[in-house]
Amino acid sequence: MALPPSADPLLSGSVSSGDHMRGAARIFSGLLEARTGQILSESRAWRMETALKPVLRAHGLSDMDALASRLMGHKDAMLENDVVNALLNNESSFFRDLQIFDMIHRHILPRIHAQRSDRTLRIWSAGCSTGQEVYSLAIQLCNDMARWRGWRIEILATDISTAAIAQAKTGIFTQMDVQRGLPVGDLLKWFDPSGDDWRANSALRQMIDFRTDNLFDAHAPQGEYDLLLCRNVLLYFTPERRQSVLRLLARHSHAGSVLLLGAGETVIGHSEDFVPHAEFRGGYGRRADAAAQSGGAMRRAV
Repeated sequence: MALPPSADPLLSGSVSSGDHMRGAARIFSGLLEARTGQILSESRAWRMETALKPVLRAHGLSDMDALASRLMGHKDAMLENDVVNALLNNESSFFRDLQIFDMIHRHILPRIHAQRSDRTLRIWSAGCSTGQEVYSLAIQLCNDMARWRGWRIEILATDISTAAIAQAKTGIFTQMDVQRGLPVGDLLKWFDPSGDDWRANSALRQMIDFRTDNLFDAHAPQGEYDLLLCRNVLLYFTPERRQSVLRLLARHSHAGSVLLLGAGETVIGHSEDFVPHAEFRGGYGRRADAAAQSGGAMRRAV
């Protein structure tokens, strides 16, 4: 769902930069919404100036008003992209919400393993941020490789932030990053020292296909996925846009798929395709009649 040009405050000229800080903030939040569909909540708006300081330095601008004036003055795709990247919330950590990863390891993946006769596992992490979530999944699979030997494993990881995807592709994480949730045994087994940082080894990096993609105009996902993760993404959208994202996820799922959202997110009231999963607490599955209409269980797109 691409937003029309009229929705972009930089194109419509509907916001004045003469209102100083409040006017500048409206320009930045309007740009974020126009490019990503995300609404800048009050809890994130307070840190706007701090988040944009690196952008000011990189582009030689003195303050927020100067940045707003530059954005209003002429089209600067690089500057707009830098502002959007700075305002996006790329908060992530390894094995975030450990009970979810425990459920994936102990219950969801074994169920998929038992059902998939074609020995193919497909996972999509939508809104993957800097990659800790999918690297955690890759670690789980590698630690259980005896189960998955002979299988084709495809992990797609998408995010609208070009900066987050660029970082995720490198597989490089700081000491602080790896101390947030990554067991020491997995760190030593699957990561190599890289100066003061740590880098995921090639086995992990090669398992994951990182792509920059927009959930409202998605091109990266192809066919259907057995496990879909879209955690802590929907909460930044309006109800209408949440519905749009859930319709996209439904198009790329089948009757046996499992959808996992963030702890504060739900499909209830936003989707007619998904219902709370009968087996996996906090997970969602396709509604039986909706899955049948979309082509039945476990079909694959060419």
